[in-house]
Amino acid sequence: MKRALAPIGRFFGKLWWFVDGTRRVVLNLLFLLIVIALVWAAIHGGKPLKEKTTLVLDIQGEVVEQFAGSARDQAVAQLKGENRAQTRLRDILRALDAAAKDDKITQVLLDLDQVGNATPASLHEIEVAIQRFKQSRKPVIAYANAYSQRAYYLAAQADQVYVHPMGEVMIEGYGRYRNYYKDALDRVGITAHVLRVGTYKNAVEPYFANEPSKATMEADSYLYDALWATYQTQVEAARKLPKGSIAKAIDELPQRLAAVGGNPGKFVLAEKLVDGLKTQDEVETLLEKQGAKDEKHLRAIHLGAYVAQLPAQLPKPEGQIGVIVAEGEIVDGNAAPGKIGGESMSRLIKQAREDDKIKAVVLRVNSPGGSAFASELVRRELELTRAVGKPVVVSMGGVAASGGYWISMASDEVIADPSTITGSIGVFGVLPTGEKLMDKLSIHTGGYTTTWLANGYDPRRALDPRLAQVVQSSIENIYAEFTGKAAQARKKTPQQIDAVGQGRVWTGAQALERGLIDRNGLLADAIASAAKRAKLSDDPTVRYVEPERSTVDRLLSSVGDAAAPSLRGMVMHALGGIPSIPAPLREAQADMTWLSEQAQAGPAGTRAPVKAIVHCLCTAP
Repeated sequence: MKRALAPIGRFFGKLWWFVDGTRRVVLNLLFLLIVIALVWAAIHGGKPLKEKTTLVLDIQGEVVEQFAGSARDQAVAQLKGENRAQTRLRDILRALDAAAKDDKITQVLLDLDQVGNATPASLHEIEVAIQRFKQSRKPVIAYANAYSQRAYYLAAQADQVYVHPMGEVMIEGYGRYRNYYKDALDRVGITAHVLRVGTYKNAVEPYFANEPSKATMEADSYLYDALWATYQTQVEAARKLPKGSIAKAIDELPQRLAAVGGNPGKFVLAEKLVDGLKTQDEVETLLEKQGAKDEKHLRAIHLGAYVAQLPAQLPKPEGQIGVIVAEGEIVDGNAAPGKIGGESMSRLIKQAREDDKIKAVVLRVNSPGGSAFASELVRRELELTRAVGKPVVVSMGGVAASGGYWISMASDEVIADPSTITGSIGVFGVLPTGEKLMDKLSIHTGGYTTTWLANGYDPRRALDPRLAQVVQSSIENIYAEFTGKAAQARKKTPQQIDAVGQGRVWTGAQALERGLIDRNGLLADAIASAAKRAKLSDDPTVRYVEPERSTVDRLLSSVGDAAAPSLRGMVMHALGGIPSIPAPLREAQADMTWLSEQAQAGPAGTRAPVKAIVHCLCTAP
């Protein structure tokens, strides 16, 4: 018998040797290519700037508060040419402020072809920085083959705006369609038992309805209409267009486009959204007149390379402002940058609290929320930070809703952008069960338990009404905790908070009117407030408090920005691409994955029957 099986064993042994060897070869080749690219960047990068250099503000992908994942994750994503490219907001702001004072920089080119997701709040931060740069009387030119709505918001701030003759400006307005799954779940025999507090807590509505409720339509219209009004006002003012001209152009788009022969370029030129139709080489020729030429090309430096060569801010003996970024979904335990781990974020806050050089903390929040337990861990650490005499100021970015609002409550001041999405004070839990699906599959379950609560929640079995009652009581208790803590923080009664809570989201401007925040402003305003409260100078040393990184991560971060275009060019074809999935299908896939995750263990690996969730499941438009 053993002799008969020997050839099979040898076959699989050789197969494994081949697979393992191939894996090592591919990884070694990839590592070698990365090393070559980094060495190339180290040799060719870091050269001093020449006179009449153009700063190319090429915003790549999503504008974020901090890079998601490690520096190695970012490098690999860039190498593969994936759409996960990210640009840090702080780098854009720092580059513009430095370039305004840099005699070697004569102008800025806004290269806006690759702008991905950027919240209205982030766009506003960049808009203000562009206006600060323009005070240096250096020109700002915007160019793209085609402008998305987000990209055009920035382009409108430029002195001159150009688009390719075959390009377009896609301004559509704000809004959102969601998938609704009740009939689909019924068809396969799955029931999503949703337990919630808050009339407007509609995050999980798609799992028990087939269309948006009246409350959802009311809240969404109030939110999106306000954001859309702000967008039109800002763009029309920047382009010196008559009030209401954007809305009118959209209303009359079929007729107006037909009048110019269906040519989108001629249409946006006629509407004065752009100053001219030019190809990329024509724009480069235009820039050379104000700047200079190196051999055959415009003398320019790109955003990543420019930021990489800026000198570090020297710490002042008076102390520092510690900025902690809380970006992404709030989850239990530890999490890498891009998510907020209850324990890992708490350690960062504790690190800042125990650092004698840090005199005040600014928490930059960009989060739709998540775990109530993790949110409370973070809030408590901020409360302890204030208790030892260190001021805490919250700066709300694109989204600071539900759990994002929860972690903002233990602060001396809350500052939000007028377009921040915040509020969503509400709690829910989801208990998906598939007993009807089991029946369809002719699968049965059975067993013995000493009490009804042992294995009380089993997604294969119908939901016990007693468990539903217990969970609902727990959800209501956490909502009382939420509103109670918010009332204490905002110096209001729980009833007053409940009146503007109920899971409803607000813009930053609307939240100010309802007393949910202290004032509207930018990140710089939060830093200035923290400095004043800590009795520091008007120009304090700012230090981002971030997790410790490995030597490899630091190496990749130090040269990765300057090397990124070269890295992509050298390795992109070697790695190959990843097929894309249509957005609606990706949304459905993500929604179903999220629903299935709700049956997992509760905080810290406990077997809690349900996780209390303070999440708006929303994104900024």
